[in-house]
Amino acid sequence: MTFDEILSSLFPRSHDVGRHRGLVRGSGALQGEGRVQVLGVVDRTPIGVEEALQLSEWVLDIIARGGSEPILVMVDSDSQRMSKRDELLGLNEYLAHLAKALIYADLHGHATVGLLFGHTAAGAFIATALATRTLVALPGAHPEVMDLPSISRVTKLPIEVLTEKAKSTPVFAPGLENLARTGAVSATWDDKRSLADQLQVLLTERRAHHDRRDALGKLRNGRPKAADIQERVRELALRA
Repeated sequence: MTFDEILSSLFPRSHDVGRHRGLVRGSGALQGEGRVQVLGVVDRTPIGVEEALQLSEWVLDIIARGGSEPILVMVDSDSQRMSKRDELLGLNEYLAHLAKALIYADLHGHATVGLLFGHTAAGAFIATALATRTLVALPGAHPEVMDLPSISRVTKLPIEVLTEKAKSTPVFAPGLENLARTGAVSATWDDKRSLADQLQVLLTERRAHHDRRDALGKLRNGRPKAADIQERVRELALRA
């Protein structure tokens, strides 16, 4: 699906979402009552200092206006911008600020939903899609925290070893299926059905539960230990 087709399926009633230099901003009418605030990255745009600041400003503006409108973060990005300038300016801090703004919005009543419909990677993936409370994807999306050649350079493990590990251990492997097995991607939507209906169901169900990524990872055998470790840490903290 093209970006315009996705918007039409998400908001058949009306929307005012526009794009400018690889970023999108606006809102759309939900199938039920109310509207959802929309922002994000499109056209496989890398996220640099300026993009991170602009997205953060939009999130904070939504919070400042009050209310509890959900925030839909649409993602089709490159990685963070690989430039010496952005790195020297402290791009990692700007990305962290964006992630914290989204988490802050969620904690203050704005249900945050990430929608992956293209590519995303590395810091850009972490600061946008993975910073939302619930992350869904469309078929064909290709997320990766780090590709195998990059993991090989960092870990010094041969690419052949990592390729073999990726067959049985999703955390070593890029791609939508592997991210779904770890619980990071909650669900892959059916692009042949109304996205508006699927968004409405998600928002209704989302209010009834907390972050379930660790539980999903255990259920799907992608992160079999994370949920148990989290629960053990919680028990120890309550005893302290």
